[in-house]
Amino acid sequence: MYRTAANRLLHHASLIKISAGSHLRRLPILGTVITSSRFSTTADLQTSPNQTFHPSDSSTSSSSSSTAGDDSRHGSKNPRAEYEEEQARVLQASLRHVIKFGWSEEAMITGAKEVGVSPSIVGSFPRKEAALVEFFMDDCLQRLIHRIDSGEELQQLIPSQRISKLVRVRLEMQAPHISKWPQALSIQAHPMNVPTSFKQRAMLVNEIWHAAGDEASDIDWYVKRTFLGGIYSTTEIYMLTDRSPEFRDTWLFLDDRVKDAFDLKKTIQEATYLAEAVGAGMGSSLQGFVGKVFQR
Repeated sequence: MYRTAANRLLHHASLIKISAGSHLRRLPILGTVITSSRFSTTADLQTSPNQTFHPSDSSTSSSSSSTAGDDSRHGSKNPRAEYEEEQARVLQASLRHVIKFGWSEEAMITGAKEVGVSPSIVGSFPRKEAALVEFFMDDCLQRLIHRIDSGEELQQLIPSQRISKLVRVRLEMQAPHISKWPQALSIQAHPMNVPTSFKQRAMLVNEIWHAAGDEASDIDWYVKRTFLGGIYSTTEIYMLTDRSPEFRDTWLFLDDRVKDAFDLKKTIQEATYLAEAVGAGMGSSLQGFVGKVFQR
């Protein structure tokens, strides 16, 4: 039995230490893999729910061990690892400037200056704005996983309540950037960025279902994740137009959608929500979309 979405959707996971933090963060390789030349994704979404990964490339493992040993003997980090760490520091610092500059190169340059890194490092991100959004998505997923693993707040809740709570916790992480989030959705919807965006959201949905106690291994595994993807997307879009105190109306909207999803008679409707949510993310009118939801 897998433990997290990373084990279910990916071949393996990695630990990346962010110098700005004080703990090791469990970053799935699906998301943003920082290299000196690009951001890449390596997740295979065709992995079966029951499929497990069995490492077989011993040469790669031996090579990594040898490299680590060499670094230890020489008392210095791998230059590439140091560069990747610098990139991560820049992205982490850049998030603090999104409110002022948006998901932009300017925010990244400001972040680089803040942590004492040459702004020229921004040139190492060929998809600059996308790199920043994808880093934020990965960071939020890790914070959600940490909350799931470290707390007991879900133990007394039934599955539907767990789902509502976790979706809310995740969306609350976007609240500080809500004024700039339409720009982030537009960046994610760019054809070059859609594959990574889809994989990141798939991992998020899978992690939430797992935390809710889901043990499905047949077609229901895919059906449930489709429904939850629709719930998450519609709630995310609704949140953009919510002016109620602390997004109170959004959380009521979320609770209603989750209740509907647990009613099998609403399954077709929820699938429709998902399709329309994707369309809205691609540029449809937010107000028009929310209006259609309310008419149902």
